[in-house]
Amino acid sequence: MTGSGSAAQVPDAVVCQALEYSFHRGRGKEKATKAVDGVDLTVRTGEVFGLLGPNGAGKTTTIRAITTLLPVPSGMVQVFGNDTARRKMDVRRLLGYVPQMLSAEAGLTGRENVSLFARVFDVPHAERAERVSQALAAVDLTEAADRMAGTYSGGMVRRLELAQALVSAPRLLVLDEPTIGLDPIARTSVWECIDAVRQATGMTVLVTTHYMDEADQYCDRIGLMDRGKIRALGTPEELKQRVREQVPELASPTLDDVFRHFAGRDLARGQAQEGEFSDVRRTRRTASRVG
Repeated sequence: MTGSGSAAQVPDAVVCQALEYSFHRGRGKEKATKAVDGVDLTVRTGEVFGLLGPNGAGKTTTIRAITTLLPVPSGMVQVFGNDTARRKMDVRRLLGYVPQMLSAEAGLTGRENVSLFARVFDVPHAERAERVSQALAAVDLTEAADRMAGTYSGGMVRRLELAQALVSAPRLLVLDEPTIGLDPIARTSVWECIDAVRQATGMTVLVTTHYMDEADQYCDRIGLMDRGKIRALGTPEELKQRVREQVPELASPTLDDVFRHFAGRDLARGQAQEGEFSDVRRTRRTASRVG
């Protein structure tokens, strides 16, 4: 307790300040592609934050910096007050991460997949079996837990990956396109699992998605990113109101209208960001494997 008797302030879940990242495809600065260009971003503790934008906008690069999978060459990233450059392992212990590409092993059962992640995240051996069972139950896979993951449907695979991320009881769950390629019923099932865990634990969720209906329904706030920069930030309703004010002919804008307004690309003039097509290929490969 401090001398003033005030309660300690809970840090924000994620803080990015002037974050930059460039991919170098050869020698010299002229070969560098700036994927993230001075991003300032705050994700509040306990919220569901949606990071939206076109392919190649810099979303996945930003997430990889937050999850310590990429270094932070310029700027600063903190997770619950921990600097990702100086306290990488402390940050990783706070995270659960479901990447865009599939990570479940088809040749293992669902339980074995989650147990593997429990070992990777150093869940204490005495707690491991119970924590694995709890994670599988949280995503409604108890009955299928001892079947090979290769027999699972696409929606079940994504829920299994969610269980893998939850087994370490993370304070921050990071989801990169968690419902890509799934049918509407499977998408709803995945989000119901996420919402149930969040309600039970107070976990913070940072998610990227191209499904505007998901972002509108489940995200407390949204950051709309394009060409490495945050172009708009606010609740879904606040962003719709901004579009309504700026484009009077759109009396009832949707989140799709918001997306087009703040992140529209003049493709006819060749302004798509370099790297966008490789992102599209990766997304399509993931969708085909899930489907």
